[in-house]
Amino acid sequence: MPATRLLLGVDIGGTKVAAGIVSPQGEILARTRVPMISHEDAAAGLAAVERAIEAALALLPERRAEVAAIGISSPGPLDPRRGVVINPPNLPCWRDFPLAEKVQESRRLPVRIDNDANAAALAEAIWGAGAGYPSVFYATLGTGIGSGVVLDGRIYHGRTGAAAEGGHVSIDYHGPVCACGKRGCIEALAAGPAVAQRARTRLATAGAQGAKLLALAGGNPAAITAEMVGEAWRASDPLATAVLQETADLLAVWLGNIIDLLEPDVIIFGGGMGSLMAEWFGHIRAQLPSWSINSRCQEIPLLRARYGDDSGIAGAAALWSAEKS
Repeated sequence: MPATRLLLGVDIGGTKVAAGIVSPQGEILARTRVPMISHEDAAAGLAAVERAIEAALALLPERRAEVAAIGISSPGPLDPRRGVVINPPNLPCWRDFPLAEKVQESRRLPVRIDNDANAAALAEAIWGAGAGYPSVFYATLGTGIGSGVVLDGRIYHGRTGAAAEGGHVSIDYHGPVCACGKRGCIEALAAGPAVAQRARTRLATAGAQGAKLLALAGGNPAAITAEMVGEAWRASDPLATAVLQETADLLAVWLGNIIDLLEPDVIIFGGGMGSLMAEWFGHIRAQLPSWSINSRCQEIPLLRARYGDDSGIAGAAALWSAEKS
């Protein structure tokens, strides 16, 4: 593919489809989003994707002909080799749906598709915070925890394309049941909903310690969110501080396992919760020797991702920019 050609990245979620035009250097030149129709039939879901693609192309009509390929970032499970969306829980419209083939037929452009966390990991590895590092472990922390592994510019997919589900690594087999059915997954312990629930539980016996957090929730513990916990922590609320310290400790246990298994050159955090926990990197790094047998575990940089809300668009485009992807 000529180095001067543009890429079109499509980021599919349960409620929206974002799309953007991306330069070969990873700069997002234009972006848009449309509603995703995920609770109707497969054709309705595909039509939403087509609307997003057309809307993105319309933002730069004079450069439309320069778009050389389309990348699609989607929740899994999916098969990146066949371009098939298998059965994502938040995309019930598609079951074993050949999305890449359908878009390629309509647009007459080559199409690649991959898991959203894998794609975001690749964008960070080639254009973002991980540029220049041979091996990258990327984690996005938000409502859930997704991860991706990039080795020498190539996404590690595993045997069937289902590798790198780091959010479902269990660190406590007596722990809470995760949405995946396993117990003690890091997602069930350190994603946004888990942080909010831990704050609510502590608040029941905390007395005045959580006063600032409770005020942010309008006096209603059930309304507490992870974002409120972060805001209360910045306002020196003791309960919020304890909740986030425990979250950082849990992440340190998890990352100790990741380091012992992979020993990546860099670890990158994305997502809304990832930005919050980036402020705890010092604490996490200090705990790592207790949870890793690697005597040099503290040398591995912990970095905040470059691409925030645009990680899906950049990641989708990156599927075509990495020569070895």
